Amino acid sequence: MNLFITILHIVVCVVLVLVVLLQAGKGASMGAAFGGSSQTVFGSSGPGTFLSKMTTVVAAVFMLTALSLSYFSIHKQPTLMDKAEPQTQQQSAPQAADQPAGTGEQKPQTVPQK
Repeated sequence: MNLFITILHIVVCVVLVLVVLLQAGKGASMGAAFGGSSQTVFGSSGPGTFLSKMTTVVAAVFMLTALSLSYFSIHKQPTLMDKAEPQTQQQSAPQAADQPAGTGEQKPQTVPQK
């Protein structure tokens, strides 16, 4: 489920970027506003175009997938790797030749004197 939502989220991200880039910029009408254009600069410019409606829908899907991914990251389901028991390898440390076996104590080292 998490993989499906992640792939859907990436596809929706790409579509959202493309839809936003395909729209005509509103800055072009700003220059015409000072020349006596009949369009309003800030406010409603009539019914929404297909691209603006599509942007709204894709943005809503983007938000839903982002929220669901954050929900699944908090409530993470255990995977097969989480259920597997770790294998422990017990290796004994090599014993030194001058150390008595089984005592765990080291002999004091003597420094030869001249």
